[in-house]
Amino acid sequence: MSIENNKRIAKNTLMLYFRQILILLVSLYTVRVILDVLGIEDFGIYNVVGGIVMLFSFLSGTMASATQRFFSYALGENDTEKLKKTFSVNLIIYLAIAITAVVLLESVGMWYVKTQLKIPTERYDAVIFLFHFSIFTFIGTMLAAPFMAIIIAHEDMHIYAYVSIIEAVLKLGVVFLLMYVSFDKLKLYGILLFIVSLITLMIYAGISLKKYHECQFRKYYWDKALFNQILDFTGWTLFGQLSTVTRNQAVTILLNQSFNPIVVAARAVAINISNKINLFSANFNIGLYPPIIKSYSSGDREGMFKLIFNGSKMAFFLMWVFALPVFIEMEMLLGLWLKEVPEYAVLFTRLSLVESLLLSISLPLGTAARAPGKMKVYELTLGILQLMIFIVSWIFLKMGYPAYSVFIVAIIIVLIMFVVRLFLISKLIDLSITYYLKQVVLPITIIVSISSALSLFIKINIPDGIVFSILTGLFCVINSSIAMYFVGLSKEWKSKVNKIITDKIHIICAKKTD
Repeated sequence: MSIENNKRIAKNTLMLYFRQILILLVSLYTVRVILDVLGIEDFGIYNVVGGIVMLFSFLSGTMASATQRFFSYALGENDTEKLKKTFSVNLIIYLAIAITAVVLLESVGMWYVKTQLKIPTERYDAVIFLFHFSIFTFIGTMLAAPFMAIIIAHEDMHIYAYVSIIEAVLKLGVVFLLMYVSFDKLKLYGILLFIVSLITLMIYAGISLKKYHECQFRKYYWDKALFNQILDFTGWTLFGQLSTVTRNQAVTILLNQSFNPIVVAARAVAINISNKINLFSANFNIGLYPPIIKSYSSGDREGMFKLIFNGSKMAFFLMWVFALPVFIEMEMLLGLWLKEVPEYAVLFTRLSLVESLLLSISLPLGTAARAPGKMKVYELTLGILQLMIFIVSWIFLKMGYPAYSVFIVAIIIVLIMFVVRLFLISKLIDLSITYYLKQVVLPITIIVSISSALSLFIKINIPDGIVFSILTGLFCVINSSIAMYFVGLSKEWKSKVNKIITDKIHIICAKKTD
């Protein structure tokens, strides 16, 4: 792997990391205010109604994955003509999927909302109104996906980061409008989120059309063989994405039918927190996606394996360094963050963090699985396991088990998925399972054991209070970082970290001397 490639990955990682810190702060404040403005009941209603539309988010996720894969592959081959064909073919598929989604949501989706959901009578009109605008928002997000994927494939992460920050700021503006505009808050929230998605679409499309020569509407390029390849890749990836969204959103709907909106609100808070922390590792993986695909397409297998091994450890660590203090100080953090903490929110969030941590290790593996483009066995197997989370959860709730059982089920099946995923990828790209366990799983296990044991010891032996909680959180970050440095990093990466720190010290010292 070239020095330039390493520098680019490091630069992209830092850009995405700082972007996510800003977005996390904005998002945490946003959820706090929205929960307060809407109230627990309306907040729960929004997540159920929005969850039905989000069942279709697998469409944009699937196509974004396909677009990134085929653009990155063509860039790795340095094939300009293939890039133009990829854009044209993808655009047609996106438009067809968007139209199909609207038809299904406005027919089957609307029927489900009207006849199956538990909605307070006085909020019925607002829910229908919200459902329509949630569909509009989804379409805007769907059509922005190809342009965002092209930007990522070109590894212009600074553009992706800037646009994401703009989107976060716009959503912050939505919060302030909710506080001060006199209108039905649930309806207004739906309208404003649609406007944000429309503005984001215009920015992504405008930048892509201006910056990348393959993005244009003047001439249409058709390639039947490429269309079939994208369709095959998309079809099986679609199944995988559908199973993921189904098990997430369907479990939320399942809890709505089995319990009350307060339980749904608690799950929404838990998922929101774990998703926000998980984005640190997910964004790191976004930076890894193009170089892993390009390494495969150019035949650089050794470079690809290094990216996978180091990427798996770093993806986990970037989440662990935040998840550990949040896990330990959960009650205090939720009490400070929310004016009214929903019942079960603390337990739900801790369990959700465990699940997300397990998933974070697999992110680079999932990227590597997409490199060969042979998705049938991989997506079919893991998709069935994903659906088992929903099926087993439904059985447990029918048997009278408590609401938190759905999180326990998810954690156990996610562990099974990790083992299965590792076996499948070893067949796809000749990855050594033994070497992966030695280089990735063993160091992570040691890091978790050391840092969590020390952090819990400190937590148990110091007094309660905000100041001591902050000190505990800082200790969690420091001791997990030290454990990661000495146990998790290879000699090569330790040398890189040492050089970065040394260079920074020299720069600071030089400025003081001047």
